[in-house]
Amino acid sequence: MGATSDKIQGQAKEVTGIVTGDEDLEAQGKADRKVGEAEEKIDEAKDKVKDVLDDVKDKAADLADKAKDMLPGK
Repeated sequence: MGATSDKIQGQAKEVTGIVTGDEDLEAQGKADRKVGEAEEKIDEAKDKVKDVLDDVKDKAADLADKAKDMLPGK
């Protein structure tokens, strides 16, 4: 499942556990919700790392182009 669905499913289990007095279900819901939240944070971090790597790649390409332009005979 995705992060959002894990989070929503966890919230549903947690509320059901609270309403029914089922502490195990409530605890399982909390755990599922936390897993979903952690997955969201991991996905956000992956996106940020990808953005940084893309920026570095673009800057390296720009530097390579500038270096080529500075070569004698250009």
